[in-house]
Amino acid sequence: MPELRVLLVDDHAMMRAGFRTILTLEDDIDVVGEASTGLEALAVARRTRPDVICMDVQMPDMDGLEATRRLLADPDVDAAVLIVTTFDSDDYVFAALAAGASGFLLKNAGPEELVAAVRVVGAGDALLAPEVTRRVIERFAGRGGEAAASLPPRVPPLTLGEPLTDRESEVLRLVAEALSNAEIAARLFIGEATVKTHVSNVLQKLGARDRVQAVVLAHRHGLA
Repeated sequence: MPELRVLLVDDHAMMRAGFRTILTLEDDIDVVGEASTGLEALAVARRTRPDVICMDVQMPDMDGLEATRRLLADPDVDAAVLIVTTFDSDDYVFAALAAGASGFLLKNAGPEELVAAVRVVGAGDALLAPEVTRRVIERFAGRGGEAAASLPPRVPPLTLGEPLTDRESEVLRLVAEALSNAEIAARLFIGEATVKTHVSNVLQKLGARDRVQAVVLAHRHGLA
């Protein structure tokens, strides 16, 4: 089974140790490096070439937001960033969304949620913790003039080349509820591969980069 190469970035050694213990129990995940600051993460990422970077937000020298922005702009780094945060770091989370982070997970998540998040982000999908989804929507989905004005430039305007089918609209509404592909499949009594196809079609029709952008667009334009 192909291994996902993971870099852990957190200024708390015990947090990194806990993440390492959880992730290295999985046959398909290999923790290839650790960093205690965003600045250190830049050098370690270039050296270890991870697929996924689990990124803390508040760190000395360089915070996770700036590190995310630099890492995703670095041609020598080809990794997805999974932000691991708390409610107190919401402003950083929203800015990281604009910087291109692929996932957000709260630090009180269970071990199985961390593993699942790494796999989802490593597969090229986007992930939002359910608790964070509501906050992202409230901030970026246009609930009030101030929220609408803060929409990050990375979220494109809605350009529907062709309308969503009824099933695609149904899948989009469930994506907006922060359900995973597996959960959507169970809800609709269809295969997970079919859900993945529907999600891909939705993203293409919306002109969205990932599920996060799709959720924002769906709420701004009354599609969910």
